[in-house]
Amino acid sequence: MYRFLLTPRWLLVGVFVLLAVGVCVFMGTWQLSRFESRVDEHKAAKHTEATAAEQAPVPLAGFLPDSKAQVPSDGSGRRVTATGHYDSARQLLVPDRRLDGHDGYYVLTPLRLADGAALPVVRGWLPGTVPAGAAARAAAVPPAPAGEVTVTGALQYEESAGDNGVPTAPGALPTGQLGIISAASLVNLLPYPVYNGWITTTEAVAPMKPVPPVAPPNSGLDLKAFQNLGYTGQWFVFAGFVVFMYFRLARREAEARSDAALGLLPPQGPGDAAADAAAGATAGPATGPEPESESAAGSAAHVA
Repeated sequence: MYRFLLTPRWLLVGVFVLLAVGVCVFMGTWQLSRFESRVDEHKAAKHTEATAAEQAPVPLAGFLPDSKAQVPSDGSGRRVTATGHYDSARQLLVPDRRLDGHDGYYVLTPLRLADGAALPVVRGWLPGTVPAGAAARAAAVPPAPAGEVTVTGALQYEESAGDNGVPTAPGALPTGQLGIISAASLVNLLPYPVYNGWITTTEAVAPMKPVPPVAPPNSGLDLKAFQNLGYTGQWFVFAGFVVFMYFRLARREAEARSDAALGLLPPQGPGDAAADAAAGATAGPATGPEPESESAAGSAAHVA
């Protein structure tokens, strides 16, 4: 009954089905591995975050020997110490940041180190919107300590748009404000080299609140992780659909061949009957009564 599956046409269809199912299974497995990888990274980040808070602070040079170095994978969240002078004249406020469910802004003050480069230091968070004028800012934001200071804080990766509450498109901001904490953003605002990465202090002067460290980018169960899981399901559904359609088409083909072998033709539709009737009317009968003129001529000859 299903010997037709061995014909060239159906063999080609079978090969196509096998290739399609193989591709779908491979893509689904790859997406699942991406999701599992993000889960493992999330667990590792949580473990690192828990252990980093218990470890003693280390000098900043242990992770960032100079301003060109990048924050290593094991450096995010680690407590470090840095010694230098705050450049209060170039202090920046970072708007649209939330803490404990409230809107506010970060207070970022560059810390000039011995090599002349600056380390961005977030000294704390304040609620509300950024004050408009310089006088209002001075009244709302506690001043940075003068002279040489040693700052202790958690080392953080540079920010990127859309990660960890960072606005997707900060846009143009007034003077004295910063949209994204990164060396690329600060290099246009500060006249000296800037370290890659920044630190958030473990303690803050009231009324500021310390900003808790965040996990490294692409290490949490964010929307991208669950997109991988959703794509996994889609690819496996596609594979099942291809197999279902193959067997359905094969069954329909087998039923059609069986009906043809038994002489079971599909019933004539109303359109076909109308077409046959029209054809018969056009052709007329094969034989019929003679025309009236010919009959009259025959009768006259018989009388004569």
